Order: sequence, then C-alpha cells, then structure tokens
Amino acid sequence: MKKLSCFGDKMGHSLPCIQKLFCLLHSCRPVASSLLRNLARRANSLWTQLAYFVLVSAVGYWALKLCEPKLSSYKPRDLDVFFTSVSATTVSSMSTVEVEALSNSQLVIITFLMLFGGEVFTSMLGLHLLRFKFAGRDHHNVNSATSDNSNNNIELELPPLYQVNKANPLKVDPEMKGTPSKPALCGEGLVKYRAVKYLSFVVLGYLIIVHAGGSTLLSVYISLVPSARKVLRDKGLTVQMFSVFMTVSTFANCGFVPTNENMLAFKHNPGLLWLLLPQVLLGNTLYPPCLRAAIWLLERATGQAEFDYMLRNSREMGYAHLLPGFHCLCLAATVWKFVLVQFVALCCMEWGSPAMEGLSPYEKLVGALFQAVNTRHAGESVFDLSIISPAILVLFVLMMYLPSHTSFLLQRNGQMAPKIQRDEPRKCLLTSLMFSQLSYLVIFVILICITERENLKNDPLNFNVLNITIETISAYGNVGFSIGYSCKRRLNTDSPCRDASYGFVGRWSNKGKFILIMVMFFGRLKKFNMKGGTAWSLS
Repeated sequence: MKKLSCFGDKMGHSLPCIQKLFCLLHSCRPVASSLLRNLARRANSLWTQLAYFVLVSAVGYWALKLCEPKLSSYKPRDLDVFFTSVSATTVSSMSTVEVEALSNSQLVIITFLMLFGGEVFTSMLGLHLLRFKFAGRDHHNVNSATSDNSNNNIELELPPLYQVNKANPLKVDPEMKGTPSKPALCGEGLVKYRAVKYLSFVVLGYLIIVHAGGSTLLSVYISLVPSARKVLRDKGLTVQMFSVFMTVSTFANCGFVPTNENMLAFKHNPGLLWLLLPQVLLGNTLYPPCLRAAIWLLERATGQAEFDYMLRNSREMGYAHLLPGFHCLCLAATVWKFVLVQFVALCCMEWGSPAMEGLSPYEKLVGALFQAVNTRHAGESVFDLSIISPAILVLFVLMMYLPSHTSFLLQRNGQMAPKIQRDEPRKCLLTSLMFSQLSYLVIFVILICITERENLKNDPLNFNVLNITIETISAYGNVGFSIGYSCKRRLNTDSPCRDASYGFVGRWSNKGKFILIMVMFFGRLKKFNMKGGTAWSLS
C-alpha cells in the first residue's frame, strides 16, 4: 500500500493534501472561534489572569534554566530561578539571585517576562479579547437581522444597513429601509466595538512610543556621559542592552536593574534619573490621565467619532484604566501629593544622613524625588534603604500598600463619583466571606515569622518583624524595595558569612520564599479583592 504524503515529489500529489489541510483548518474555525469567545468572556476573571501569570512564570523558569549564567561557577537553585521568573512576571523585582551573575540571554528573557507581565501590556491583551467578543456578538446580530449567511467574515466597518448618524454615533437612522426591530442596540454595539478597536491601537501605540523613545534617550545619554558609560563597562553591559532593559523594567514598574547595587551605581548621574522618572509615572500611577489626554488629542486631531465615544462613555468601555476626566484629575492630584509628602520627608530627615553622603545638593534633590516616585510601585532605589530612618521606612510601607489607582475623589456639583453597582447575590456572598487586603497581609507576615523563627531568634538585627513586614508589603505592592542582609549586623560571628547583592528574601528558608511567591501573585491580582472585608463591622 502506497503511503500518503502531503509533500510528494509532484504537485499533483501534494495539492490534494493541501486542500485537505485547508478543509481541516476551515472545519476547526468554529471551534477555535468558540474557544476564543469563551476566553474573551472570562478575560477579566481571577482564574484566567492567574493562569496567565503562572503559565508565563513557568515558561520563564524553563527558559532561564536552559541558559547558562555568566559565571559557570554560579548555579542558583531551582526555587531561586522560579522565584526570579515569578518576580519578573509579576513585576515585583524581589531578588534571590545576583543580577550581575546572569548572562545576556537570561537578561533578555527577564526583559520579555517584565514586558508580558506589565499592567499596560496585560490590559492591552484584555482589550483585544474584548474586541473579539464584540465582533462575534455584533456580527451574529447583523447576520440574524439580515438573514444573510453568505458572508461569515467579521467586518470592521458598519454594513450599509447600520450606517451610524455622525451627529449622534449611538443613533441609527430610522428612515433607512430594512431596519431591524432593535436598531439602536445593534448600532451602539457596533460603535462600541469600533471604539474598543481604536482604543487597543491607542494603547499599542502608547507602548511602542514610550519604549522606543525611552530606550533611545537612555542610549543617547549614556553615550554622551563618560561616567555612566564607565559604570556599564565595569559591569560588562552594553549600552543597547541596558537601555532596553531599563526602559521595559521602568515602564512596567518592575524595578529590576542589571546591576547589583540597583540605581546606587548611578546616584551621581541625575540626568539619567530625570529620563527614568517620566517612564515610572507613564506606566503606572499616571497612566489613566495620560491615556485620556492622548485620546483627547487624537479626537481633536482626527475628529473621529470613536474617540469622542471613548471620552464620553469611559466607564462603559470596559477598560479599567480609561477613567472619566474628573477622576483623572483627582488621581493625578493624589499622585503628586503623595510624591510631595515623601519628597519633603526625605529631604528633612535624610539630608545629612549617611544615605545621602557624598552627593551635591542638586543630586540630593533629584535622588529624593526619584526615590519618592519609585515607592509607587517601581522599586528602583538610589539610596541604601538599610540606613534610612525607620520613620521614612514606615512611610514607604504605607505608599507601597496603596494601589496605583488610589485617589481622593472630591465632590463635583454636590455629588460624589458614581458608586459601583451591586454585584450578583452569589458574588456578594463570596465578597462577604473574603478578608480585607490588610488581613491577608497580616496572615502572610505571621506565616513568614513562623517559618523564619530560628533566624528571628539567632539573628535578630537582620531578621526582625519590621524587615519582614517591609519585604512582605514590597512583594504585595509589586514594588521590590528590600532592606537587604548585612553580615555586620549578625550577633553570632562564628559561622562564615558573605554579603550578597540580592534582597533580604534571598536569606530566607525555602518555605519563606514560597510564601513570598504567593504574596507576589496575590499582590499582582489584588484588584479582584478590593471589596474584601466589607462584611466586617468594627462599630
């Protein structure tokens, strides 16, 4: 019997197999469409996003294991490699390995993990899934209304039957013949679909412009400043690699820096800090106001009705970062108030401290501003946190705990911002059974204190409740600040000790590290538990 081959010597033999392949793909198209619609329907669910982050972390762990580190003698344990992958994916930058020991290939992998785990990128994926859901639903409505089964393609433009009145995008012309029984619903759905499509393009352009512009400016600065070039040369880093890595890390608010000292190595380069400051804000706390400003500019420049629809119906768009104009103003004002409070506190309490020793007044001011901005939630540090006063550290803990969209909403026209509608009864029950964010953090700190009880007893200066709390809140806020570990603070100096350039968690037990991995996942998905603890009444 002759064996059938899809790649025979003659075209006559291969063509039937190619036709069969196309027929197979065409027959699988409805199944794939159904799976994508189901995924789009559940794109904003807790389990879908948890599965995404776990999958990306697992792939990152596998890729990091395949690549050899820069130093052949340095072999991190599997748990530390997985911890690093989770830290990059959840944009936490908690470190249990020395970054300078990683090879260029591993740095590239971490760059992709930070990009795929960044809030702007993941929210863009949600927009694309939302587009698919609207496209499938509205196209089904159009086909049902017109009884035309000859065209199964999803059209990006409105069919002639559903031409939208440009004066009012949500109103369909009632004089057009053949109008279905519910034209307004279909017309509004299609306009919303096109608005979601345009919004996904705006977010993609936002990502590309910031990354391309940021990495270019960093490359130019480092090429022009000899002191910055010397730091990279001593670390064995190329200008291009450093610029792209730092841009992705800063915009994603991850905080990983390819130097063991974090940004302390560049504390005498205020120009570099100025270039990184906007990227921190554009990628997190000020992303909603900047996104709305970009849409407003596009609406003024193009006059497209879709941009006007986004601005007028921001809450109905289904994109959490597209906030109403008044809310964006309150958010921006709140962000700058928090930065100002931290900036003033740092300048007042740390101006003459060892943390700012050797810096000029201008470098101290820029460094204090950089540190204040990074507390929410980038985690790049230009000062040694281990010698910062405890009062400032407590302030940092508060700033790391606050979510990025925290804002003080003032009254407008005598009314507060519209309240969120009640959930379904089942969701209300689940919400009532949940603890508050603070309660979970207390539980995590208690568990870590239990796993590290021997270190708390034998090494109390390094292992104390304040340091553990800072590390836990930093992981929960996906910040990356760490007190670190110092052999000089040990009371028992009999056993050998070597200072390592990674975070405090690097000295924890395997159980403690595993708990902190759970904290990083919990912090990355904390938006799903913002209503937790509402059933408790303390009055």
